[in-house]
Amino acid sequence: MAIWDFEPGHSSAEFAVRHMMVTWVRGGYKNLRGSLNWDPDRPGEGSVEVEIPAASFTTEEPERDAHLRSADFLDIEHFPVMIFRSRAIEVTGYRQLHVHGELTLRGITGPVMLEVEECLGPVLTPFQNTRLGLLARARLDREEFGMNWDSPMPGGGRVVGKYIDVTLDIEAIRRE
Repeated sequence: MAIWDFEPGHSSAEFAVRHMMVTWVRGGYKNLRGSLNWDPDRPGEGSVEVEIPAASFTTEEPERDAHLRSADFLDIEHFPVMIFRSRAIEVTGYRQLHVHGELTLRGITGPVMLEVEECLGPVLTPFQNTRLGLLARARLDREEFGMNWDSPMPGGGRVVGKYIDVTLDIEAIRRE
């Protein structure tokens, strides 16, 4: 098995959550750190670890970002890092996987399944290194991670949706 390190400049995590039940609020995280213990010929035997600095996101709206960083949501003062660690990898199709693992968010650890839609490479680059790419998605129930803030809407409904859709787009470089 080779070890592959995330390339921070070409890796990202994005999220989307319903707002007022009519639209999506989207944001993204930078400075992902992570690694894969990975053999493309034996993907089910690999492992993944991802660390995301909780404060590194933006929705391009400073007031909203400040609220999301507060104790109502991410509580970055007390929980500055989110961590995902795989427990098992299931091959579901050609270059498609289910990565079963645990996410620690706000000090709460719970099960999460990343659905890898694409596993591309490995490719030799002009920079004399070998890279691969992964595109993975997950849906989180924010309340399972202690993010219960909401405000009532006239006639019912939620200001902030219960589910957060997460997309990881990873480029990793094989350690030599």
